Amino acid sequence: MNTLNKLKILNDPIYGFITIPNSSIFDLIEHKYFQRLRRISQMGMSYLVYPGAHHTRFHHAIGCMHLMQKAVNVLRFKGVAISKKEEDALYIAILLHDIGHGPFSHAMEHSIVNGVSHEAISLLFMEQLNKEFNDDLTLAIKIFKGEYERKFMCQLISSQLDMDRSDYLKRDSFYTGVSEGNINSERLLTMLNVKGDALVIESKGIYSVEKFLLARRLMYWQVYLHKTSLVAEQLLIRVLKRAKELAKEGVTLNASKPLSYFLYNETKLDNFNTKCLETFAKLDDYDIVSAMKAWQSHDDFVLRNLCEMIINRDLLQIKLKKKKIKIEQLELQRKKIIDIYNITAKEADYFVFTGTVTNQAYQQEKQKINILYKDGKIEDIVKASDQLNLKALTKPVTKYYICYPKDKL
Repeated sequence: MNTLNKLKILNDPIYGFITIPNSSIFDLIEHKYFQRLRRISQMGMSYLVYPGAHHTRFHHAIGCMHLMQKAVNVLRFKGVAISKKEEDALYIAILLHDIGHGPFSHAMEHSIVNGVSHEAISLLFMEQLNKEFNDDLTLAIKIFKGEYERKFMCQLISSQLDMDRSDYLKRDSFYTGVSEGNINSERLLTMLNVKGDALVIESKGIYSVEKFLLARRLMYWQVYLHKTSLVAEQLLIRVLKRAKELAKEGVTLNASKPLSYFLYNETKLDNFNTKCLETFAKLDDYDIVSAMKAWQSHDDFVLRNLCEMIINRDLLQIKLKKKKIKIEQLELQRKKIIDIYNITAKEADYFVFTGTVTNQAYQQEKQKINILYKDGKIEDIVKASDQLNLKALTKPVTKYYICYPKDKL
């Protein structure tokens, strides 16, 4: 009798061959909750700017697991004790760290699911999987929540230099073609060590850390906060908000069953039960795209026009400024659209709005990236570096934007 080979090898365009470490990880990857990540885009609406950015959360999660394997091997080689149970828990925690992302990654958190973050939903998925996998995920959940006593393991999952960032910078750089984000993750991992139960980077890796922080800053301004990506995501959030608003009024909307569930029901963290989780697990990018295609011909002026803008990539005008947007400027654009289309001020707010974006490459006050010298001395990267601009990367930079129709809707 043939038994299924669970020690598969995957071919990744970034790292080459990736090995699935054991049969338990294989079973988690095969689970419908995880397979759904194949249908969730990693970079939301960024493909409207960078046509190659069609990679998914599935790609990213597998890449993170691969980097975690490398990190475990490096730390063990340097004498850091990591048990088999801890090793498996690290793989599970990093593999599932993004499992709670909704369609187009972030849009849903700010629209039809009320105040429920993707981290909270990831935890709910992990707890449900823990029941199905005979409590095999208990330690992984503890590490994911940052509650495990060996703090460096929690840092590998979530910190300023974790496996998540190490993968997404390199991966997003590759798929967008923006070479400024191409970090040397191999070098960074090789320089990892543990001192006083905290992750440190050996002094030989100082320049790789500098490059990592600089790459992070450039990727945020050039890719993640690119003004066209920004306006596209804001439009998608407003499509879902408008659909939710119409659903509350009892308007019939053509949508898939999972999407309809979240449109016609009020979902909060305290009522996010098993039924809700199962429905969320059936929701992905395709539900949103097919709904927008249908809503292009809806009677509602706002919903119809917002959907047409995204589907046809005929977006709002967006201007980024260093100073706050003047109220008069906003009111002028709003009045213009109200007069032309004879719509209410509330409806006009869907097409004319302002907001802010902030970029802080290194949050020094949160959790430092520490450099370990040969004499055992530990120093924060900003002090250790002779790069004067590294200090500047610790300061948040805020920009202000205004969006309004280019000419006519």
